Amino acid sequence: MNQSKEKYLARHRRQKRVRTKIIGTRQRPRLAVFRSLKHIYAQIIDDETGNTLIAASTLSPELKNNLPVPSNVNAAKEVGALIARRAKERQIESVVFDRGGNLYHGRIKALADAAREEGLRF
Repeated sequence: MNQSKEKYLARHRRQKRVRTKIIGTRQRPRLAVFRSLKHIYAQIIDDETGNTLIAASTLSPELKNNLPVPSNVNAAKEVGALIARRAKERQIESVVFDRGGNLYHGRIKALADAAREEGLRF
């Protein structure tokens, strides 16, 4: 098996392990993060109803034209701050963090730290 396939499978094993432990409720929804090579996406999800309550990404209209590079740590910080502001507007103050099988490092950590700085608790 080649190295990229092993990394893909390892991420999916971590993702399954995390998802069995983390469940978003109406009072405390799940903040799910997805990282691609070019962009980063964040959603606040109520798992009881299966609905996405809030979403933000580097493709959001507020950020799309203001980010010189949509795939770096600074872009992740902006997405984290944006999702936290949108959550506050909808009276969501605390969430459970779902890193989506990614390691808590780099862009994932930057997004989480920025969301915490804006007042989102997890």
